[in-house]
Amino acid sequence: MPDQDTVLWSCEDGVATLTLNRPDSLNALTPEMEERWTELLERAAEDPDVRAIVVTGAGRGFCAGADMNFMDDMTSGRIDATGNGSDPTFVGARPHVAATIPKPVIAAINGACAGLGLVHALFCDVRFAADDAKITTAFVRRGLIAEYGISWVLPKVAGLSTALDLLVSGRVILGEEAHRLRLVDHVYPRERVLEEAQRYARELAQFCAPRSIATMKQQVYRDILSELEPAVQHAEELMRESIVGPDFAEGIQSYIEKRPPRFPAFVAGA
Repeated sequence: MPDQDTVLWSCEDGVATLTLNRPDSLNALTPEMEERWTELLERAAEDPDVRAIVVTGAGRGFCAGADMNFMDDMTSGRIDATGNGSDPTFVGARPHVAATIPKPVIAAINGACAGLGLVHALFCDVRFAADDAKITTAFVRRGLIAEYGISWVLPKVAGLSTALDLLVSGRVILGEEAHRLRLVDHVYPRERVLEEAQRYARELAQFCAPRSIATMKQQVYRDILSELEPAVQHAEELMRESIVGPDFAEGIQSYIEKRPPRFPAFVAGA
């Protein structure tokens, strides 16, 4: 299967859906897939027709993590695992790119979600999960460390002790427990997960100002490590800009006229 077919793209009603497409391996990642995944996220970020992004997996899984056959080649020396040679590796993978995109990224965790796959899901803005999805950090049971920024994001999502529990045990939890532990925000039967995630994304695309979303994402990731007072001051500066902007005027006018808002597209840097 060509690399470009292992990550599918579709776009409808302002919502781009990215689908990992190796269902026979529970969408386990190869370095080429990881690169393609990042390329498509960045394409969605730059596309003015895209206002929200849903990421999911084909078949029974979201993403089972890194491909084990590839990992076996790394440990056996058949490929250079250091990232310093000519062989493709996962060194330098950027699953955190979803957090840097100025558009909402929603994960539809339709099944197995492990290791690097879980890191991808955690860096999405909102997570929907199947109630029976099997979720695990996995790294410790492969002799690895907390990779790709999961040691940064997991405590912020679920709290310190929960993060350590899931990291040091590598235990498998189901979607229902993941919801109780705050790893995921919404839980549904498996057959409804993608539908509900896309419905949520369409609502964002239809009713929410793209520039506001972009600014809010930037605020949250900036302020998460900030003291309170600088965060408040920065918000005041941004507020002064927003209340004289066209989105605020349109938001008020649409409310008065009892109609959906017609917010213009927003592309960072444009």
